[in-house]
Amino acid sequence: MKDEYDFTNGKRGAVASNKGKTRITIMLDDAVIDAARERAQSAGTGYQTVINNLLRQALVSQEAHNLAPAPKKRAKPLKVLNSGISLSEVEALEQQLIAVAGELNRVLGTSRSAKSKATL
Repeated sequence: MKDEYDFTNGKRGAVASNKGKTRITIMLDDAVIDAARERAQSAGTGYQTVINNLLRQALVSQEAHNLAPAPKKRAKPLKVLNSGISLSEVEALEQQLIAVAGELNRVLGTSRSAKSKATL
């Protein structure tokens, strides 16, 4: 090891920040990893990002329902609404909207907090 090092050309913060994220080790099925990698490749992003986003969406949709599992319901016949959309399609769209709204709140909340920190 040298007694002194020259940091005149050094870059501050060159290491990627992991603020807001925690490194963990989990065991996932091979099929889950393969599916995430396929989605990531088609989206041009990393497979861990895909898994993170899917988990966030699942948790957001459960938060809207108090984190309680859905009660077992008897299968009911599908009723087609006036506009031609079935009840199950409406429920699926509702879940997607809840997930999107949660993601928007997360992103907008992050950008607002970053702006407020920048003004300080």
